Amino acid sequence: MSLYPDPVQHRATVIVETMSRNGLKLATAESCTGGLIAGAITQVAGSSAVLERGFVTYSNEAKTAMLGVDAALIIDQGAVAEDVARAMAEGALAQSLADVAVSCTGIAGPGGGSAEKPVGLVHMACASKTGTTVHRECRFGDTGREQVRLMTVEAALDMVLDMIGAGS
Repeated sequence: MSLYPDPVQHRATVIVETMSRNGLKLATAESCTGGLIAGAITQVAGSSAVLERGFVTYSNEAKTAMLGVDAALIIDQGAVAEDVARAMAEGALAQSLADVAVSCTGIAGPGGGSAEKPVGLVHMACASKTGTTVHRECRFGDTGREQVRLMTVEAALDMVLDMIGAGS
């Protein structure tokens, strides 16, 4: 029995199978999900051949210390921003042996939102050693903390699938 809904589990399984078959490694850099993306991958048997490492960088200080995100960037834009998500993914690549890294930073709620950055706003990025970094902004709405976090996991896994050429 999986801890994750079937759509998440299916995506994680395809990622593990595809990356394992192609000799690719994955790193995660997570803020609002607190390790759930890495957790979804490790639910799959054989994930040890794929998951190189996961960074849970909930605080701004952790984003800077562990991933090399410029503190001035976070001060200027806030932690929930496209450039921060990109820097997190690229930092995870630089601080690991991974071929692909995925990151997320967002506001899961129930508080912490604003008119400009409402609850449910999540920025994600996926970076590859080939030099490609893609960004995705999601506005899941104030659907509840657990739902925002699970939708973020699903969307992040979709980004990885697209990056490795296994997207639907």
